[in-house]
Amino acid sequence: MTTRIAIDCMGGDHGPSVTVPAALRFLESHPAAHLVLVGQEAAVRPLLGAAAGNPRLRVVHAAEVVGMDESVALALRNKKDSSMRVAINLVKAGEADASVSAGNTGALMAISRFVLKMLPGIDRPAICTALPTAKGHTHMLDLGANVDCEPEHLLQFGIMGAMLVAAMEHKERPRVGILNIGEEDIKGNEVVKAAADLLRDSGLNFIGNVEGDGIYEGEADVIVCDGFVGNVVLKASEGLAQMLASALKSEFRRNGLTKLAALIALPVLNRFRRRFDHRRHNGAILLGLKGISVKSHGSADVLAFTHAIARAYDAAENKALDRISARMAQSATVTARPEGAA
Repeated sequence: MTTRIAIDCMGGDHGPSVTVPAALRFLESHPAAHLVLVGQEAAVRPLLGAAAGNPRLRVVHAAEVVGMDESVALALRNKKDSSMRVAINLVKAGEADASVSAGNTGALMAISRFVLKMLPGIDRPAICTALPTAKGHTHMLDLGANVDCEPEHLLQFGIMGAMLVAAMEHKERPRVGILNIGEEDIKGNEVVKAAADLLRDSGLNFIGNVEGDGIYEGEADVIVCDGFVGNVVLKASEGLAQMLASALKSEFRRNGLTKLAALIALPVLNRFRRRFDHRRHNGAILLGLKGISVKSHGSADVLAFTHAIARAYDAAENKALDRISARMAQSATVTARPEGAA
């Protein structure tokens, strides 16, 4: 079955100059994929070159653009022909299996939720992305959609994250942990402790509390937290990675001897950079919706945006939403079972 991805070509800091070349690069490496490029035709078509006649590629015109600093309410109510809205509408209409945008995060969340609606049993959507670890990577959610959460919301995040990993990585029992200030069950605030109890009784492979250093040690396949904590962790991690890369580059450029050392160490440095390059983990899925909506970094370059498209493609190909829906339906059946029933 053909997997179709709708791309908001106008979103992000760079717009079509990044999104279109990324789409063409992705298309070359995924011969079964079909892409729908959504945006102002006058800006998109000149960048297609020889790919303009590719039968796996089509352009859908959208006259408006949602600005990166634009009001969420304005984007939702007044820009119904924006490239972001049209791309998400294509998912709603069944003309695309997922959408990708590097645009305004708040607007993307609001429009995705308004157009696609929530899956049964899910109260709030959550932003989920992969983070590199010593053992590969882990998935963390929520990363900013929900600043204040109840224990039931964190339980839902755990279920969604686990089902996403089960679908995309074919791990039937992914390890789920909850981010906390200590490993002991008595640690944390009341919301986190209550959420841990719910996760423990959920039937998931819940391993308990995970401290901050455990994220990058790869202790869990899925790490649950509220959006306030998750966003702070994400931004702090990205800032630390950039600082270390800058400091390392500065030290290797200090003098002739260090430059020679850098030349000798170049193969190792290149492997290290590739392994922990945040661009290769770009693409956060908005989980909990009746459709796949993926958020790319607004500052993404061609490599990063290509990986965001691949993230959306993999989620659609592996039927991640079906897996989440089935698990939530199962949870609802168990919850609704009469007391004392087998």
